[in-house]
Amino acid sequence: MSPAGNTLASATSPYLRQHADNPVHWQQWTPEALDEAAGRDVPILLSIGYAACHWCHVMAHESFESEDVAAAANENFVCIKVDREERPDLDAVYMNATVAMTGQGGWPMTCFLTPDGRPFFCGTYYPKPQFLQLLAAVAETWQTRRDEVEQASDQVAGELRQMASGLPDGGPEIDPALCDHAVAAILRDEDVERGGFGRAPKFPPSALLEALLRSHERTRSPVPLAAVIRTGTAMARGGIYDQLAGGFARYSVDADWVVPHFEKMLYDNALLLRAYAHWGRRTSDPLARRIAAQTAGFLLGDLADGDMFTSALDADAAGVEGSTYVWTPEQLREVLGEDDGRWAARLFAVTDHGTFEHGISVLQLPEDPDDTERFERVRTALLAARATRVQPARDDKIITAWNGLAITALAEASVALDVPSLLSAARRCAAAVLDLHVVDGRLRRASLGGVVGDSAAILEDHATLATGLLTLYQLTGEAAWLRGATDLIDVALQHFADPDRPGRWFDTADDAERLMVRPSDPLDNATPSGASSIAEALLTAAHLVDADRATRYGQAAEATLLAHSPLLARAPRSSGHWLAVAEAAVRGPLQVAVASAAADSELLAAARRLAPGGTIVVGGQLDSSPLLAGRDRVGGNDAAYVCRGRVCDLPVTGAGELADALGVSV
Repeated sequence: MSPAGNTLASATSPYLRQHADNPVHWQQWTPEALDEAAGRDVPILLSIGYAACHWCHVMAHESFESEDVAAAANENFVCIKVDREERPDLDAVYMNATVAMTGQGGWPMTCFLTPDGRPFFCGTYYPKPQFLQLLAAVAETWQTRRDEVEQASDQVAGELRQMASGLPDGGPEIDPALCDHAVAAILRDEDVERGGFGRAPKFPPSALLEALLRSHERTRSPVPLAAVIRTGTAMARGGIYDQLAGGFARYSVDADWVVPHFEKMLYDNALLLRAYAHWGRRTSDPLARRIAAQTAGFLLGDLADGDMFTSALDADAAGVEGSTYVWTPEQLREVLGEDDGRWAARLFAVTDHGTFEHGISVLQLPEDPDDTERFERVRTALLAARATRVQPARDDKIITAWNGLAITALAEASVALDVPSLLSAARRCAAAVLDLHVVDGRLRRASLGGVVGDSAAILEDHATLATGLLTLYQLTGEAAWLRGATDLIDVALQHFADPDRPGRWFDTADDAERLMVRPSDPLDNATPSGASSIAEALLTAAHLVDADRATRYGQAAEATLLAHSPLLARAPRSSGHWLAVAEAAVRGPLQVAVASAAADSELLAAARRLAPGGTIVVGGQLDSSPLLAGRDRVGGNDAAYVCRGRVCDLPVTGAGELADALGVSV
């Protein structure tokens, strides 16, 4: 059987299309590609990356565009290219293998597999000389020492299956003491001086910020709030934040948040929008509110594709990392003139020796300027000048889960910032995702240009979209959003829940493609895990549905939290979203039902503004929601009913009384 040519031109992934002109005979992960490897009796070269990845581009230019690399790869391997964002199931399996073999992971991921998919050698980025040597060595080993390859692949496969067994059965109860323990452990890792947690590189700890805000709301302790303010301020003032156009880069390479890895991801910005909006809503901090508003603007301006949101902006422009965003003092003076140029250099911490590479600087904003009019004039001029530069490419792929995160964030930000247009954007996005990504009654993972890919949706897709729809239902009262959410939750319960271990979940459906290991990763990483996300959806939905479903959802939420409580006890830094959901759970969760004469009730608006994170808030006419059943206005006034679990307080009719009932400040 002769090797196939490069078949990526028809892919629905921009990352795969970036490699369509490579001389390497790349194929997508398909049964046909695996059959070819078996038929030719050659190993698989599996390369996994994503469109906005800087080092993926470097390896592509150095190696995959090279004729001599292509000749070696095509002759001795079946070459398969995978977009990790489109196929997170494959990425999870082979990332675990890479970490098990090397002690670390990253992208591009480079794995060598037997034709049936068992890995026997894994790594990440290789410079061209080393990669050529590796290709030759693996080919020689396959041909002359096959028994060693089979033994190594069997050992790795066994280790991966053992890892997939997951958490131990049984753990501590989800209660305030466990939440307090997790918060204390997280705060011990805080970099109090520079903000953030742990050492460089520093990633935006969006889930931890949300969890700490909820801890502050529950305990009224200023300590977790102070940590949120330190980290939120440091990121907002640093180079990781785009001081001209808004939006956060993927991470900071240094401990001071100065130099980012310049790619901008939808999921980071959606999660950070939610955290900054929550901070701003709770404290009215002008910095938090400004960052939330600008981040929402970045989503709507730079990542929007019609009504949905694309995946990312590249780290590079014209092959140079960060070139769109960096400045020298001379460039500032050229655009702004001498006086404004020197003022801008001081304001944005642009120095003669530079803060990045080769004497160039990433813009920071250590302090807000006193002259806001001058600042806006300067910012507008710099944005116009920046627009003439080569711009980073955009990954136009639409990912269901990340759009779910954006729906929730935009809807919650509409309340925090009192900007109804953000709720409208969230509604349009939700309608578009449901219209395009639900095919024959089942959710799909991704689309490109209105064409839905073949990749099945995973647990996080169902869970984050369901949470977004539940958020819309609470804010609009429109029953269609609740029906959409419960449909997704019911599919998750049927196809993703582990039938043998209550509260455990798989990341892939029981009718999805069978891989060497069925992925099941409970840890929160750059995005919340599928399991913690479905716990949030279940916990919320249990108080918005009829009694039969409420019991089923409530029991599933309780079992899920209990099954994963060891994470909060042992690895709270990697369980930020679990902690946020647990904080909501130990408060009941809180529910507020506002019986009102009109949809624009002032008391309902106050409830949404005052409610701690994770609170379920509904309002409207009698019986429009199970939470409102049997509850009416009091003495001709709108009335709010605050419940904790199944126990409800007497109704209140004023914002001050409601704040007292919720345990927050007006």
